[in-house]
Amino acid sequence: MWDYSEKVKQHFFNPKNAKLLSDANARGDVGSISCGDALSLSLKINPETEVIEDAGFQTFGCGSAIASSSALTEIIIGKTLEQALKVTNQDIADYLDGLPPEKMHCSVMGMEALHAAAANYRGESLEDDHEEGELICKCFAVDDLMIKRVVKANGLTTVEEVINYTKAGGACTSCHEKIEWVLDACLAEMAGDASAKPLQVAVQAPAVVEDIPMAFDAALAEKITVIEQVIAEVRPAVQADGGDIRLVDVEDNLVFVTMSGACTGCGLSGLTLANVEVKISKALGEPYTVFPVQETTPVAKKDATYDC
Repeated sequence: MWDYSEKVKQHFFNPKNAKLLSDANARGDVGSISCGDALSLSLKINPETEVIEDAGFQTFGCGSAIASSSALTEIIIGKTLEQALKVTNQDIADYLDGLPPEKMHCSVMGMEALHAAAANYRGESLEDDHEEGELICKCFAVDDLMIKRVVKANGLTTVEEVINYTKAGGACTSCHEKIEWVLDACLAEMAGDASAKPLQVAVQAPAVVEDIPMAFDAALAEKITVIEQVIAEVRPAVQADGGDIRLVDVEDNLVFVTMSGACTGCGLSGLTLANVEVKISKALGEPYTVFPVQETTPVAKKDATYDC
């Protein structure tokens, strides 16, 4: 049972501005009903002063989502657009006298909807930005850019916190390793660590390989052969679109690949990786995670693409 504040209960049972404005000139839609949470925020902005004269919302979600949406509209009505964009998800939570940690993603959804509405008003497109991110959580369609924004804005330090604030990894849990990679890279950058280089994973030196029992080598070689076959099946379609994909390394149930050519910066590369991940997992009979890397030297190391 969640420990809701009295103010959360008030905004849940008697939400403010639960409407869709007929004369709105800005609208932000985030989330998806299939993901369990969705919010449509509509704003009436004075074109001359950019003051938000009215705001309304329609949401599909839990009581916290309704309360957070209601609180957001109360906070931003009367503010200029610039002032409203300074509102953080923590401001929404504070307005409600706090939210349970597991429900902080509701406040983030409100903030994302506000920024989407502002972009809509200004004729900008947030979709272009999102297309550059790597899809991390397929269940809730959360990419690495959103995780980085939320980590930086809220000072998150653990995977559990990322799950609470974004819902990423909150369903099937198969993306927890990816979330940890993104989080580690982002924290290293935020800390200004001199060693905040892209994550590096050492490749086994030949001497170490020689010490590995032959039975293990055979199993690894067989696994790599299967993975190479899967990638070979996918590669023609990738190359037809001007890109390429190549296996870099395999460590436990992590498969590292490089994507080059037209795949670089392509928003659909995440779908390609997801497809490869499904095929490899099916071929090997257990879950595998496919992770994109940038290979800086042929065999010495590989660098993760998740720079903050």
